[in-house]
This record gives sequence, C-alpha cells and structure tokens, in this order.
Amino acid sequence: MSTYFYPFSAIVGQEDLKLALLINAVSPEVGGVLVRGEKGTAKSTAVRALAKLLPPIEVIVSCPYSCDPESPNPECPAGPHPADALVEERPVRLVELPVGASTDRLAGTLDIEKALGEGRKAFEPGLLAAAHRGILYVDEVNLLSDHLVDLLLDVAAMGVNHVEREGVSVRHQSRFILVGTMNPEEGELRPQLLDRFGITVEVVGSPDPAERVEVIRRRLHHEAGPEDFAKKWADADATFAESVREARGRLAAIHLPDSILHKIATLCAELGVDGLRGDIVTAKTARTLAAWDGRDEVTTEDVRQAALLALSHRRRRGPFEQPGIDSEELDNALSEKPDPPDDSPDGSPEGPNGGAPPSEGGGDKEPDHPAGEASGAHQGAGERNHSPEESFRPVRLEVPERGRGGPLGRRSRVVGGPLGQPVGDREVEGPVRDVALAATVRAAAPYQKGRGRSGPGVLVRSGDLREKVREGREGNLILFLVDASGSMAAKERMSAVKGAVLSLLDDAYQRRDKVALISFRGEGASLLLPPTASVDLAAPRLEELPTGGRTPISAGLEKAAEVLKRERLRDAERRPLLVLLTDGRATAGPDPRRAAAGLRASLGAAAVVVDTEEGYVRLGMAGEVADALGARCLRLEDLRADSLVQLVERRRVA
Repeated sequence: MSTYFYPFSAIVGQEDLKLALLINAVSPEVGGVLVRGEKGTAKSTAVRALAKLLPPIEVIVSCPYSCDPESPNPECPAGPHPADALVEERPVRLVELPVGASTDRLAGTLDIEKALGEGRKAFEPGLLAAAHRGILYVDEVNLLSDHLVDLLLDVAAMGVNHVEREGVSVRHQSRFILVGTMNPEEGELRPQLLDRFGITVEVVGSPDPAERVEVIRRRLHHEAGPEDFAKKWADADATFAESVREARGRLAAIHLPDSILHKIATLCAELGVDGLRGDIVTAKTARTLAAWDGRDEVTTEDVRQAALLALSHRRRRGPFEQPGIDSEELDNALSEKPDPPDDSPDGSPEGPNGGAPPSEGGGDKEPDHPAGEASGAHQGAGERNHSPEESFRPVRLEVPERGRGGPLGRRSRVVGGPLGQPVGDREVEGPVRDVALAATVRAAAPYQKGRGRSGPGVLVRSGDLREKVREGREGNLILFLVDASGSMAAKERMSAVKGAVLSLLDDAYQRRDKVALISFRGEGASLLLPPTASVDLAAPRLEELPTGGRTPISAGLEKAAEVLKRERLRDAERRPLLVLLTDGRATAGPDPRRAAAGLRASLGAAAVVVDTEEGYVRLGMAGEVADALGARCLRLEDLRADSLVQLVERRRVA
C-alpha cells in the first residue's frame, strides 16, 4: 500500500473545500471545519493532504503528549520535563478517529498492564493526546455516537482533556485542528453539535465533463506511480506550505476595525443566528482570510466570505431545515450601512448621539418575526402545513423489550452493548473488550498466596477476568405505514396525518433513528422512502404523497413485512418499530387482520396503530388490526397529548 498521500495542490476544483482547510491551517482558533458532501467528492483526500502543508513542529523526545520545548506543559502527565530535555523536529500528525472508537480510546484510560502487573496506577494516553498540535480527523462524524461528539467538541473548545478513570485523574493539553466529514444522506448532526464546528463547507461533484476527465487522469497517474506523481506536484505543495507559514506570521498584526465588528454583529442579528459563537467565528475567519490574501486589514468582502463559511450551518434548527445562506439575503444585509460606533476621546465607543454604546441600546434590535422564527431560517415542515400540524408536538416511542447492543442512539434501552453507563460486571466469554478492573482484582485477590504472589501487583489468570455490563440507548428503525386512500383525503384528515408523522419524524431525528415510509392506496402499496438515517428526506416524500382510491391495508402490511425482513438481513441489530396510521376500513384486498397476524408471527416487531377515524359513530376497525399486530391503538387526537410519550414504555410483554 502506498505511503504517499494525494498532493493537496493536485486536487481538481473544490476551491471552497481547500480554502476552508487552509483557513484552519493558518488559524486553528477558527474552531475546525465540517465538510458536508456526497460520496466521492475528495473530502477525505483533501484532509489527508492538508497535513503535508503544515510546518513541522518541535517536540520533547519521548513525550507522548507532544509538549512544546519552548513552553512545556507544567502539568504534563509525562513531566515535569527538564530544561535540557532532548528535542526533535517531526511532521504534524494526522490522527484519525474511527466511528466505532470507545471513550477510553479517544480520551485515554488506566494502563491495565501496569495496574495488574506492577500494582501501580498509570495512564494510557488516547487519540486526543496523539492529536495535540496536529490534526484530528473524524470521517463520517454524523455516525459518531453523541457522547463522543460532545467530548470531542468540548476538548476542541477548551484545549484540555480531563480524564477520570478508575481512580486516575489526568489533565493534559489537546489543541488540534478538528476536521469532520459527512455525507448528509446518512443522517445529520444535531444543531447544537453543528454550532460547535467553526466553519462548514458543502462539496458536490463537478458537472463539467472536462474537469471530471482531469480528475480521472490525475487519479490514474497517482495510482500508477504515487512517488512520481508526488514529485510532480511537490513544488506546488511547497508553495502552499510557504503561504500557510507566511499567513500565520501575518495573522497577529491584522487590523479588525470597529466598523467591521459592528457590521458582523448586525449581520448575525439580521440572519437570526443564535448565540454569539457565530459572531466570534465570523470575525476570526475574516481576519484569517485577510492574512491569507496578504492584506493587513479586514474588508467587507472578507466578512461576506467568512459569513458563508461560518454562519450557514448555524441557521439550521430542525430536521427539515437545510443549512445555507441565500446570497441575495447576505448581500442585502451587508449593503445596509448602520452607524458604526464612534471612537470617543477616552477610547470608549459611543452611539451616534453620544449615548450608550450599541450593545446597550440600538444594537440589540428585536427581530420583526415571532420568537423562534428567524427570517429565512425556518423552511421545511413549519412552512409546508399550518393549523393541522401546529397542534402536534414531537413525541417519543420506545421498543419495550431491552435490546442487546444495537446501533447507537437515544431511543430504546439496551443492555450489554459496548457503550453506555456501567451497571455491573460478568465473566468474560471470548476476547476481552471492556475490562472491569475492580471486579477482576476482587476475583483474583483470594488466590494470590496460592499462586505464589508476594510482591506488588496482582497475578491474574484468564478465569479471573471480568468485563463491564453497560446500559445505554439505541437507535431504531421507525417504519411509517400511511393510509393514503380516498377516505383519508376527506375532510383534510390527510393534512392532520402528515402533521402527526412530521412530529414523529422530528423525534426520530433527535434520537438518531433510521426511518422508512410506505403508503398504500388503490390496489397496492409503495415504498416512498427506503430505510435511511437522513430523516429530512422523509419530509418531501410526505409532502408529495398522492391520495385517493380504495384502502388496501393488507398490501401495506405485506410491503412493511417485506421491508422489515430485508432490513433485518442488512442491519440485524437495529430493532424496528412499525407505526401504522389508518382508519382501518379495508376496501380492497383480503382481511388486514390476517396480514397483521402474519407480520406479528414472522417478525415480532413492536408496533403502534394510530386510528385516524373521525365522527361520533366509529367502527373501531383500526383497533382490530392493532389487536392482530399485538400493538397499542390510539386515536389521532391522542398525538396531541403528552400521554403518547409513555405509550410503549407502559406496554409489557404478556
């Protein structure tokens, strides 16, 4: 396998991606970059090539925390370092965080070998230590478990990793360039986590045939002779590296006028950006752009370019809203000329009339739109339908039985998986993955005299080993089966059903579920959305859902069984939850109760039936389908109440 990374300068197109990476190379304080884009768009290639552009660093020899000899960390776990410690120069590290990594692998943990063999506490550094003063790369960051993302972003913001493990307390520096890549089709990050990335960039494949041909030509050349290809682009990469070094040296002297700061603050307020992180990152990015271009002062164009990178992802507030900023909206906000603060003789800014500064007066202008509806920021579910949907609220369903280590998520309980909180221990069966140190020592302690152990440490044999039993939460597959027949279209019932499904989709988005959507009408059923982690794909499918015709409930249930069986082969650990929305009046096909009973017998999937029947006289046919499914049945109006949160949690297996 070749050890030559694809050269940064050889990447065709993708100028926004390359600029975003270079901004962080010049100024890591920008806060990292999230690269969003479809597969095959050079995301990983560009990140791996970036490390070669960064100047080498000096480190203290044998320090696993990459301490800087010019200012070593006085609290370094491997220190204190003597003044005459050996120093070496090495390239910047690119550390990759696998999606399936554990907390211990990321943050570090107790050194089991030294604890058991030598009887002393010792810390084994994790990936956060290895990434200090380098690049930490997380591919498919949207598939990373929430608690790892939270830990990662907290350390990135603070620059310090604090670990408490098995009686060991360690703090060490961890400052790095954080780069995450993701394909939105596989699921989104929560808005709170999006906000923690400094800037984002969207990448797409080029539609230009000539550019695509050049990509192919260069890639084939690289694969045929990576060393020759690297030499061909070495000078161009060296030019990039020198530009990064010069921009770093220029950055501290860049002037950021108060008028530009005021423009940034006004822009963020006009765009409805929550909090102040967006303002700060925009200012840092604008300064870095000026340094990269070789100028000594930030301009309005720098602010415009910085806003596109730093603010677009901070306007996404829900699963059905796409990140981004409309260029015309941005230009209009920047074209306004608010009165900047004047510099008073004593250096304190005052308003245009000599009163309080804008932060205490007119600068806190209230938006014209209602709270929670920032202009242009809420597109999608909230604009598709109105009153029928507004009465619904996101709710949570839960598969009743405990799982045994399904996909990471925040819905149903699992016991025995690799993540979650320790709740006990058990004897090891097979390879040891998660040692319960205290339990292992307790199991081995009574036999030390018989094993001839008299010195420090504990002599442990394979039969003594215990592993932790953890309890956490998993993500499920939520399969929506929607009755789209003519009876559902009457009296705007379909609009209410769409509102209920959208509320449940919102919940699925927050809990990292997969979702799928099936509708049935006329003579059959259609899979509108195959199982996907990208919940926002379901909203447009739901919006375009055709209605009318007869009600083939059996066909819908048979299609659901087909999808669930196929998905079980692909993802056996992800447990499904079927949500059927219908009035139960089957006007086409065989008796739906037989199909429901067959689905229950063959798959045993947890299910919920939402009865959409209305009027004073109700036939209760949806309840009969629910009985055959072994599911709880509730009325559509029940979705408006908090009681749905406890719907499946209260259900018990007979």
